[in-house]
Amino acid sequence: MKIVVIGSGFGGLAAAIRLRAQGHEVTVVEQRDKPGGRAYVYEQDGFTFDAGPTIITAPWLIDDVFSVAGKRTADYVRIVPIDPFYRIRFEDGSVFTYNGDREALLRQIRAFEPRDEQGYLRFLRKSEEVFETGMALIDKPFHELGSMVRMLPDLIRLRADRSVAGMANAFIRDERLRQVFSFHPLLVGGNPFKTTSIYTLIHHLEQKWGVWFAMGGMGKLVEGFARCLTDIGGTLRLSTRVEEIVVDERTGRATGVRLAGGEVLHADAVVSNGDVGFTYKHLIAERFRRKWTDARVDGLDYSMSLFVLYFGTDRKYEDIAHHEILMGPRYKALLEDVFDAKVLAKDFSLYLHRPTATDPSLAPAGCDAWYVLSPVPHLGGPTDWATAAKPYRDAIVRYLEERYLPGLSQHIVTERMIDPVHFRDVLSSHLGAAFSVQPTLFQSAWFRPHNRSEDIPNLFFAGAGTHPGAGLPGVISSGKIVADLIGPAANPAAGRRPAARPEPAGVA
Repeated sequence: MKIVVIGSGFGGLAAAIRLRAQGHEVTVVEQRDKPGGRAYVYEQDGFTFDAGPTIITAPWLIDDVFSVAGKRTADYVRIVPIDPFYRIRFEDGSVFTYNGDREALLRQIRAFEPRDEQGYLRFLRKSEEVFETGMALIDKPFHELGSMVRMLPDLIRLRADRSVAGMANAFIRDERLRQVFSFHPLLVGGNPFKTTSIYTLIHHLEQKWGVWFAMGGMGKLVEGFARCLTDIGGTLRLSTRVEEIVVDERTGRATGVRLAGGEVLHADAVVSNGDVGFTYKHLIAERFRRKWTDARVDGLDYSMSLFVLYFGTDRKYEDIAHHEILMGPRYKALLEDVFDAKVLAKDFSLYLHRPTATDPSLAPAGCDAWYVLSPVPHLGGPTDWATAAKPYRDAIVRYLEERYLPGLSQHIVTERMIDPVHFRDVLSSHLGAAFSVQPTLFQSAWFRPHNRSEDIPNLFFAGAGTHPGAGLPGVISSGKIVADLIGPAANPAAGRRPAARPEPAGVA
């Protein structure tokens, strides 16, 4: 089969590699000048900035993609563990260092609130229980109602109706510790007070297997996937924008994609790694969409967006970890502003990324590369980013300078920033949502946009907006789901299939 994959994010590349290994003729088309999608890389003034994801969990999923192609992770990228995973700082000056050292975590919990030690251990056991059920389903499709019905007893038993914050709060008393053990949904675009408690599995995942980083930046992992695809005979076309998924009027099946400029790439199947809402609304004529009408797309609840400032400093801040979570004065109320009221608050909680703590090569000698990220409402709210971006940037820099990075404004030597308009106009994300569809209970599994389109039978979806959801494990697994749904080529000999699958190896 000829297959066109729209978008070269991790989900699209993972699907493309698997499909090529199955013997299909695969072409990936990417609208930007580099692969990666949200995992784009900016290089300026000697600094390297990962534009998007920075955290690797479940590294065996990466190994498996390379292994399917007969390759080894270590031949393409070096992945190293990080300690601490995160350092979480609070307005009162208290700090929680979050890593995989059980005794160290318990000591810190006792220092915050002695009664929470046993509560945390119960929370940990619940997280493990959720992991055992939830992780087994991460690469299984939910395009049939029966698959959801079969899962209902487990969802009831695991209290999937609770939110992640609700689960943490049921076991833990101290408000700061509640935040420590419930913030993870924000990493995949969810409100901790609305994201289903199934996502507590992230805690067990990190505790058992750690948090990892790709040396040279996450862009090196993108490059590795892209090179692996071309090494096994796949095609990657950059600066190639899709304007339409062509659908046959008689059969209702996709026959290819029409590019900007008019060229048509014919295909037996199309995989969209683009934003689900954007794909349905802007790439497919509505007459072909009985289920995914514009109204249905608009009726979904979408993730927050992001304001991100990338900057380089001409000095190093050695007391700042690779990943820092800077909790502001409000938690639940701020999230209500972002997700519900969709207003830009004057206060914020921030994710501060300093990759040069692990890999100094990402900045000139004696310098640090950074980004600081603030969750903000998507474009469904009233904020005018043409006027709001610069004051918001200044407020964040001032906050960092006053509390964590002394003299920052005098030491910034290069910078760039993105806001929700960037997600809409550059990344083609509906409403400028940074993570597509929110991971609430009734927007998960079967309720989430399916990996196989209900409207067009040979259109498939990989990426954050479909099952299983955002985050590196989720989008890579969505690529496997798509490849499994399409299946091996009818004539595998026509493809370049690997002779053997070596054991996964690539972490160090």
